[in-house]
Amino acid sequence: MLCGCETAGYYTQAVTGQWRILAAREPIESVVAAPDTEEKLQQQLRLVQSIRAYADGELRLPVGRAYGAYVKLGDDYPVWNVLAAPEFSLSPKRWCYPVAGCASYRGYFRKDAARGKAQELLDEGYDVYLGPVPAYSTLGWFDDPVLSSFVSWSPERLAGLLFHELAHRRVYISGDTQFNESFATAVSEIALPDWRRRQGLTGVSADARAQALAVRHLMTATRKRLEPIYDADIADAEKRAQKAAVLARLRYCYRQLSADWPNPERYRAYIEKTNNATLALAAEYESQVPAFRQLYLDSGGWEAFYDAAERLGELDKDARKQQLKQLAARYQASSAHASSKNVTGPSFSSDTCMSAANTPQATAVN
Repeated sequence: MLCGCETAGYYTQAVTGQWRILAAREPIESVVAAPDTEEKLQQQLRLVQSIRAYADGELRLPVGRAYGAYVKLGDDYPVWNVLAAPEFSLSPKRWCYPVAGCASYRGYFRKDAARGKAQELLDEGYDVYLGPVPAYSTLGWFDDPVLSSFVSWSPERLAGLLFHELAHRRVYISGDTQFNESFATAVSEIALPDWRRRQGLTGVSADARAQALAVRHLMTATRKRLEPIYDADIADAEKRAQKAAVLARLRYCYRQLSADWPNPERYRAYIEKTNNATLALAAEYESQVPAFRQLYLDSGGWEAFYDAAERLGELDKDARKQQLKQLAARYQASSAHASSKNVTGPSFSSDTCMSAANTPQATAVN
């Protein structure tokens, strides 16, 4: 009965929160034309319109009326996500929902409700991550609006977000968060270089991508260090001590890597509170990106790529993972990846936390 009450309460807040956002939508054209709209917001909303046009015409994504309206939120963020993983596991706890299937997060439209769930999971012994979500996709069930939580982002960050969220409207496999998020991340990463060129954007983007990739490598290295510890036949106290040492090394290595970055604080809060839940989150969004990059190269175009991704999604989960693993291996060995082939990324083994190779560099698929 308690479980039923909690589930009913969860869906009530979800429906109420979603309806509140949908009811507040204003067409972008109306907001831009309004005399009291600030010039900066007008510029950003026009940018959204151009991003939508690119996603529709060039990426062949089902834009429809998505992001054709604007909502000024009453809070800084629309949703707060709760993720959890056992103390000695990198496999996230999963929750199942109608239509969307099972996912490794629980989203709340009220921060106090998210905090309550996070505390409940902490009390049960889970590693927990509670974080704000500036944007999310309703997978085409509703026309998602542009929100005040992300409308002021830089052009590249804004385009990357919209490409990611619109990708969910094109391909979504029920019950496989890792597939869905890695696919959408790959769409965004593959699309951005061409979009930047067409916008005439230059500057620090390459450095920002290299820094993001360095953090990705660092999180991957951390997971690889923790997995054998969790699998080892040793006492929990020893596992706990070794886990603490690995996470301390992660924080140290981030400080070393980011020391000469223009904005070393960009990922610091995320790194400082990293635990099994955040490591699982990183894997959900990034672990299969190389496989989808290779699938794009094999497909030769966006429509063929989406069709190929959908065919992968029709396989049972084990067969799907095996094919993605093979695609990722081919990508790592391919000439398309040669520009970063000699880069192994951050290393936990050296005093500087760097490998003998150069700093990780982002690779683009053009």
